[in-house]
Amino acid sequence: MARYRGPRGKICRRLEYAAFESPKFSNLKKNYPPGEHGPTQRRRLSEYGIQMREKQRIKYTYGVLERQFRNYFKKADRQEGKTGDNLMKMLESRLDNIVFRLGFSPTRRAARQIISHKHVLVNDECVNIPSYQMKPGDVIKIREKSKRLDVILESVKRIRGENTLNWLKLDKAKLTGEILHIPEREEIPQDFNEQLVVELYSK
Repeated sequence: MARYRGPRGKICRRLEYAAFESPKFSNLKKNYPPGEHGPTQRRRLSEYGIQMREKQRIKYTYGVLERQFRNYFKKADRQEGKTGDNLMKMLESRLDNIVFRLGFSPTRRAARQIISHKHVLVNDECVNIPSYQMKPGDVIKIREKSKRLDVILESVKRIRGENTLNWLKLDKAKLTGEILHIPEREEIPQDFNEQLVVELYSK
């Protein structure tokens, strides 16, 4: 499974954005870009630089590599409706993101590991592909033998009350979830300006 394995703190500093869910990246001690000139020099980004930064923020948040991200964009561009909205809907409908949104894992990175180790069932079938695209009506379950895994139990304990996303249905007791519908852009709790990505790829 291809994924980014480099230093994540430097990525967050360079993008000026906590692109990873772990709390340690939301409050970095060094609030300037990495490198010897980071503390003393602040570059003013060009229009292209702003667009590129936004693309990188989205890419690292969802754990997608460059070629995969470009393929998502091409598919989004061929669909009806706004390309940016379509792009976000596809990224949000990935299996690893759904597992994270339901609260079965503390981060998307952990969700990818849980899925690749075959701890997740989709419609009672074992799926070990984190990028698997979910559809309305699909039901996610944690395998019976996997329900006692510490990473899953600790993550579920953090869930307070009902799931706040109205396009997902969660049964915390049974560790199951259902996709009620593909989320609209306003239902996706990610503060991105995906139009900048559309402008970047339209050049």
